[in-house]
Formats: sequence, structure tokens, C-alpha cells
Amino acid sequence: MTRRDEPGTPPLETTEMKGIILAGGKGTRLRPITFTGAKQLVPVANKPVLFYAIEDLVDAGIVDIGIVVPSDFPMGREQIMAAVGDGSTFGARVTYIEQDAPRGLAHAVGICQAFVGMDKFVVFLGDNFIREGIAEQARAFRDGAMNTILLLHRVPDPSGLGVAVVQDGRVVELQEKPPVPKSDLAIVGIYFLDHHFFEAAQGLKPSARGELEITDALSKLIAMGCDVRPEMVTGYWIDTGKHIDMLDANRLILDTLETRIDGTVDADSHVSGRVVIEAGARLVRSTVRGPAIIGAGTVLTDTFIGPFTAIGDGCAITSSEIAHSIVLDSSRIENIEERIEDSLIGRNVNLRKATTRPRGHKFLLGDNSSLELR
Repeated sequence: MTRRDEPGTPPLETTEMKGIILAGGKGTRLRPITFTGAKQLVPVANKPVLFYAIEDLVDAGIVDIGIVVPSDFPMGREQIMAAVGDGSTFGARVTYIEQDAPRGLAHAVGICQAFVGMDKFVVFLGDNFIREGIAEQARAFRDGAMNTILLLHRVPDPSGLGVAVVQDGRVVELQEKPPVPKSDLAIVGIYFLDHHFFEAAQGLKPSARGELEITDALSKLIAMGCDVRPEMVTGYWIDTGKHIDMLDANRLILDTLETRIDGTVDADSHVSGRVVIEAGARLVRSTVRGPAIIGAGTVLTDTFIGPFTAIGDGCAITSSEIAHSIVLDSSRIENIEERIEDSLIGRNVNLRKATTRPRGHKFLLGDNSSLELR
């Protein structure tokens, strides 16, 4: 595991395509969950979002990976470095590159020039999901003569996103969150680039929000005459920046599970559909309706879980019903008669019934929360 955050560090001399994962930011849209940790480590189907990006890169044959981490959010930075380590668990070699402040995506990519050198590379936003992976696009880019490939996805209203205009098989114009989009082609947060990007990023002016926008750098590439090609994403694409997006990603990933029962299911419990029960988990007079995953060491007693629910490790849930939700590690939920649904519940949460209660609760609870329902 290496760290390369010093200006002027000489480029690494390799001929392989490299990967860059942008794992900065403080995840303000996911607060309070992210007050105590990196947004890229919030789990989907009991696996941190960041791990899916690493796996997609490795599956595409890209094993030299630079992860941009925030130096102004030490807790998040250290959590990411501890979770990923040197990358060997994933079959990768990971280099950490520190960004001193959130200065925009173009800045985050620009500080990776020493790591990338003259190699082609792919930039992956650390909180993006793409169903089919990137192996096909990586192969085309590695073998092709184009300078850039932008992944695009048709959306009904792209006005809050980057938008591409395509003519004759090439990207000819880009818009950043236009009030009146010129197309329905949203730019997915995965970019295949070569060394020309660093030239384009030089001299960029900060946008109205004070950041160096990647769409501005990409627009300069087009103006420079670089060959910028589109590739359509036909499966799902999710930016997990908000809790409802996390739940959508959780649903989609859970729907691909293969049943595996490594824990204990007593004779009075029932499991149906695609369900994973991790080692050390116990079901006591409980039902799990898939797709769902129950983490290691979790105990369910007189409880109904599912569908589309992920329960983390070391939880204790008693006399409750949870559906379409994510519950993080070491949380305790007791005697909640109303169904908990569409909820993202943090680590070490203590949720129990009080003497009186309203009906129809929906929760977004941060780590170490304690809540009584009345």
C-alpha cells in the first residue's frame, strides 16, 4: 500500500490501464449516517459501496487502482484505508492519493497525474452502481484509438445531471445540470480517459459552486479535437448519494442473490426465496422472505424480515417486522409492532417500543442513535 500525494512525484512507469476511484466528499446527502463514517463504506446488501467499484475494476482486468481520499475528513480517510488495505483482498494493488479539499471532480482526477503517467485509465465515482460492470468498455478502450469513452444512460429528466449531445457516433457537446437539456443522455459517473485529460484540466476556472467541473474538462477535450465516444449503459445505473438510492441499489443487488444458509434456522422458523443467512446467525420462531441477507452473528426472534432487506452483522431483532430496508451492524430492534419499511438504520442503533405509539413510521437513523417510539 502506497501513498502518492506529493506534487511533482514522477509518473509510475507501467503499460497497463489504471483505475481511479474518487472516494472523497463527506456524504452530506446521506446524513446522519455519514456523520460518523465515509459514505463509500455504507453497505448495500451487506457490502460497502466502494467494494463494488473495486470489484468492477478488477473484473475488467484493471488491478492498479488509485483511490482519492479526503485529507480534510481524516475519519473517513482512515476508515477507507483500513477497509481496503493494500487491495490484495480484491486482487488489486491500491495507491492512496489525498485531496486536500473538495475542489471538484476535475481537480480530484488531476492530482492523479503522477500515478497515471501516460497510461490509459478509467475514473469511477466511488458511490456509483452499474449492473453489467465495465469489462466490455474497458476492452474496447484499451484496444481502441479513441481518447475518451463516456458512459451514458437515458433518463426521463437529466436536468440535475451532466448531459451529453451525440452526433454521428461521437460526443459533440456536454451540459452540466442544464435547465433545458439538449438530450436525455445522462453522463454516468464512469469515465475512460487518456493523458490528454490532464492537458484539458489545466487552467480550468471554478464553477459557480467553486469547484473544477469534470464536464468543463471534457468539453475542452472536445474543443481540442479529441475523439470522445459514447457507450450506452442499458442496465441499471444508480448514484447512491441519497438514502432512497441506497435502498434501490440494495433491492437490485439482493435480487441477484443465490440462497446460502450457513447460520441456524430452528424448526419453527421459515425461509423462502433468495436468502443468505451468514455463519453464526440464528433464526428463532422467525420468517425471512427473500430476497434478503442476514449478517453473521445476528439473532432474529419472533420476527419477520423481507423482502428486499439487508440486516448487518451482530444485530438482535425481536418481535418486529422489517421490509425494503437496510439495518447496519450491531443494532438492536425490539417489539416494534408496526412494520418498519423503506428505512436506512445505522450502526449500534437501539430501537424499541415505548408505552404509546403512533403508526406508520419511516426512519433514517445515524450511527449510535437511540430512539423510543411513543
